[in-house]
Amino acid sequence: MGHYGILSVLPPVLAIIFALKTKQVYVALIFGTWFGWLIIHHWNIATGTFATLEAFVNVFKTPGNTRVIMFSALVGALLLFIQYSGGVDGFMIGIGKFIQRVEKKQNIRSRMFVQLLAMITGVVLFVETSISSLTVGTLYRPLFDRLKIPREKLAYIADSTSAPSSILIPINAWGAFIMGLLLAQGIKNPMIVLGHALVYDFYPVLTILLVFLIIVTKKDFGPMAKAEKRTRETGKLLNDNAHPLISDTITSLKAKPDVRPRAYNMYIPILTMVMMMPVYLLYTGWGSVKNASGMFDFLAQTISAGSGSSAVLYSVVTSILVAMILYRSQKIMKMKEMVDLTLKGISELMPLALLMMLAFSISDVSNKLGTGIYVATITKTWLTPKLLPFILFVISSFIAFSTGTSWGTFAIMMAISIPMAHAQGANLYLVVAATIGGGVFGDHCSPISDTTIISSMASASDHIDHVNTQLPYALFIGGITAVLYLILGYVMH
Repeated sequence: MGHYGILSVLPPVLAIIFALKTKQVYVALIFGTWFGWLIIHHWNIATGTFATLEAFVNVFKTPGNTRVIMFSALVGALLLFIQYSGGVDGFMIGIGKFIQRVEKKQNIRSRMFVQLLAMITGVVLFVETSISSLTVGTLYRPLFDRLKIPREKLAYIADSTSAPSSILIPINAWGAFIMGLLLAQGIKNPMIVLGHALVYDFYPVLTILLVFLIIVTKKDFGPMAKAEKRTRETGKLLNDNAHPLISDTITSLKAKPDVRPRAYNMYIPILTMVMMMPVYLLYTGWGSVKNASGMFDFLAQTISAGSGSSAVLYSVVTSILVAMILYRSQKIMKMKEMVDLTLKGISELMPLALLMMLAFSISDVSNKLGTGIYVATITKTWLTPKLLPFILFVISSFIAFSTGTSWGTFAIMMAISIPMAHAQGANLYLVVAATIGGGVFGDHCSPISDTTIISSMASASDHIDHVNTQLPYALFIGGITAVLYLILGYVMH
C-alpha cells in the first residue's frame, strides 16, 4: 500500500484541530473525511464530494462497522429499560446503604469511596471497553451528580479504566486480535509473546494507577482542577456552554410509577451483556480451530478466531431480551411499553451512531491515504535498536491519535514493528509492548476514538470538555512511558 506523502496526515490532523478549536465534532469529522477524498481525487471538488457521500454509505458495507453502530443504538434501549424498571433506583438505594455502613465503620468519605467504586467497576469489566465505559458512566452518574462530582471526572474514570484494563487482562477480543496479528507475523506462540510483552506495557498500568492516586490524594491538575473547583463552588456539573453528548431522556428517565426499586432489574441485564461476551466469542470462533495442543489452547484459539463486533452486538441483543422477559414476568411492562422504550432508546442514541459512522469514515480515508504507512516508513532509515521501542511508541501514539483507533494502529504497526525488531535485533517483547502501549495512549487522547466518545456519552459529559480535562493526565503518563521505553531500549539491548 502506498501513501500521499505529507498530505497523508493532513485530513485526520485537521479534523482533530477543528474539533478541539470549535467543539463541532460532527462538522470536523465530515470536513476531515471530505478533505481526504479531495486529496485522493486530485482536488476535484465535485468528485471528492460525491466520493465522501459514498464513503459514508460504504461504512455499512463492512459488517463489523455496522454491528458496532447497531450496538451503539441498541444500548439506548437497554439504558432506558434499567431506569424505567426501577433497577437504577434500586442500585442507588443499595449502594447508598453500603456506603453508609462503610462510613460508620471506617473514616472514608463518600465522595472518594464512590470514585474508587467506579474505578474498580471499570477494571473488573475488562471483557469489552464499550461495556466497561457504558456501565461505569450509566451506573455511577446519579451518584456522582448527588455528591457534586463533575461529569468530566466520571468520563475520565470511565475512559481510563476501560481500554487499559482490557489490554492488561486480554481474555477478550483485544487479546484475540493482537494474538491474530502476532500469528500473521510468524510468531508461533503469540500467547506467550503477548504475556511477556504485557510486563512492559507501562501506559495502561500507570494510567490506572494515576486514576487511583488522583482519587485518593484529590490532587487534580489542569482543566480537571478547574472543573472540580467549578462544581465545588457553584454546584454546576457541567460548564455553562457545555453540550452533553447524550440527551436527558437517556440519563434521567424516571422509573415507572408504583414500581418497587429492585437492583437486580439492573444487575441481571448488565451481567448478561458482560457474561455473554466471551460466550459469543467462542460461538463465532467455533469450528475454525484445526490443530490444538489441549483444551486451553483450543479455547484460546477459538476466542482468537471469534468476531468481537458480533459478540458485542449479540450480547446487547441478548441482554435486551433477558430484560424484557424479566420485566414482563414481574408485570412491570407490557409488550407495547417495551417496544416503545426500545424505539425511543434507539432514536435518542442516533447522534452517537452517526458519530461512530463519521469516525469510521475518517479512519477509512486515512487508511486509503496511507497515513500510518507514511509516518512509519519515513522513520525506517534512521532507527537504531536502542531507539526502536521509544520511536515505535511515539509513532503508534500519533497514528492512534490521528485515526482514533487503537486496533487500526495495531494492525498497521505490528506489520512494521515486528519485522524491524527481527531485522535490528531489538527486544521483541519490548517492541510489541511499545506498539500496543502507543496505540492505547493515542486512542485514549483522541477525540474521535470510539472509547472516548462512549465515555462522554455514558457520563452525559460534553465531549470536548472530557477530551480537554483528560488530555493532561494522558500526556503526563504518556511522557513517563516514553522515557521508560527510551531507557529500557538502551538497557535491554
